[in-house]
Amino acid sequence: MHGDCLWPASSVFNLGTVQGNAAVAVLKKALSLQASPAAQLIEAMPQLALATSGAVATQVNRYA
Repeated sequence: MHGDCLWPASSVFNLGTVQGNAAVAVLKKALSLQASPAAQLIEAMPQLALATSGAVATQVNRYA
């Protein structure tokens, strides 16, 4: 068993089986469907200007 799964992960994604091929196809489709909305959210975020003066967020701590 793997985590909360009801079946061993190795058998689900075994590409030598029909079940494995179907599982990978479903995973690829799910990732593809999530990619577009995620990209849209990132693009919709306002672009913030970086600080160019002052002591806050303009210096690099070399010892960190």
